[in-house]
Amino acid sequence: MEDIKESVRRQFSPVAAAYAASPVHAGGPDLAALVAAAEPTGRERALDVGSGPGHTALALAPHVAAVTALDLSQEMLDQGAALAAERGLSNVQFLRGDAERLDLPDAAFDIVTSRYSAHHYPRPAAVLREIARVLRPGGRLLLVDVVAPEEPARDTFLNAIELLRDPSHVRDHSVSQWQAMLREAGLAPDLLETWPLRLEFASWTARMRTPEPAAAQIRWLMDVAAEEIRAAFAIEPDHSFTVTVALLRARRPDSAP
Repeated sequence: MEDIKESVRRQFSPVAAAYAASPVHAGGPDLAALVAAAEPTGRERALDVGSGPGHTALALAPHVAAVTALDLSQEMLDQGAALAAERGLSNVQFLRGDAERLDLPDAAFDIVTSRYSAHHYPRPAAVLREIARVLRPGGRLLLVDVVAPEEPARDTFLNAIELLRDPSHVRDHSVSQWQAMLREAGLAPDLLETWPLRLEFASWTARMRTPEPAAAQIRWLMDVAAEEIRAAFAIEPDHSFTVTVALLRARRPDSAP
């Protein structure tokens, strides 16, 4: 599992600037919906797990008292710190750390967010347990990620092309899988919304610096896929395609009176 985490660092540190500028990560309807679903009042302490270049932490920062942005990659955090300085945000702390072993106290946060990072968790159940630990009673987790279809063949296809594009990819889980893991961690989940996300093939692979042989394999898999698979992902002539993004909110139950 440590090898997977090192793979994440190797993959993402060199492409930090690309992710800082990525329209998929810097905006989109899911980001605004996540901030709204967090129900901030201006008094909360928030934690953004797998923050990357900090887009979610920076979107949340104007609406809460303080945000801690945590990531494995120092290069990603440096990009986030630069963006925070550009925007005049002084209530964001950037912290290098491992989501499976948060060096943070119990019940320290009102809000935890995870956006487009959960598919890199080698042990997602361990991460969710840590999130539950650092959430105060009544606190909420907002999780956004690409989700796998419930149908096995579509699930297999999506995770195959994701892994070819990015060797640090672990798994896009389905909504039902996330809900089960969240419940096991002691959190009460709700699926709030889903969106189609079109991924333009050239920029999707360029952002991760996918080697051409791997990109060619992805194109081949798309070309030979069954028509049902091609339709499910709306595969286009240039190999651009569409996935589903989900927003889940999970609350830590209030303490018993």
